[in-house]
Amino acid sequence: MFTRLAHLLGKRMQLSAQQQQRLNAWKDLPHAALDAPFSGTRCVVVDVETSGLNLMEDRLISIGAVAMVNGQIAMGDSFYVVLQQPTISHKKNILLHGIGGAEQTEGAPATDALLAFLEYLRKDPLTAFHVTFDETMIRRAMRQFLGLSFKHPWLDMAYVMPALNPVLAGRRRSLDDWINCFDIRNDARHNALADALVTAQLFQVALAQGRKKNITNFAGLLDLERAQRWVRGEN
Repeated sequence: MFTRLAHLLGKRMQLSAQQQQRLNAWKDLPHAALDAPFSGTRCVVVDVETSGLNLMEDRLISIGAVAMVNGQIAMGDSFYVVLQQPTISHKKNILLHGIGGAEQTEGAPATDALLAFLEYLRKDPLTAFHVTFDETMIRRAMRQFLGLSFKHPWLDMAYVMPALNPVLAGRRRSLDDWINCFDIRNDARHNALADALVTAQLFQVALAQGRKKNITNFAGLLDLERAQRWVRGEN
């Protein structure tokens, strides 16, 4: 009862021996080679849903992810979890992501949910659209519940797509803008797994476009992202 109460109050408990063993096993995994060709690698596209948009105060509610294996979406290699919440998020928030009160309070304990995500991810690089939000929410949760400083390579499609499509960039800013541009459908917008899947489809477009520029690995797309940030004056 005390463990459950502390979790619901948002306090990090000491990990059990088994949980610590799982975390240590993840830490011991080798880092992925970012310069390896996409034809022989795995990366993970991720999206999250939260209790709101405040990076410092709102809570991580769900994580959805799908793997890109050898440059292709691996539908059988996906991940979705709802983290157990101390309080139900606002009604307007529920209407946005569709995760109801019962599903929130009966979700997976945050420690186990985050360990499961790490085991799914391994040390493969991450991709998202507008990385700052997803990365911040995941890092905060990792620090709070696992005591982990989650430092990981991330690629931001919000910069990669404008860099590859400069003519289109001025008129397209959001994920919806870009998926509509390439006729990618999303019938469950603001579901973390569905949004991860459409971002993965957008990533496939980027891979095809990148090959025409001799960009064949994750490191090359990271360089492209950095160049786009420099163009925008964000470095």
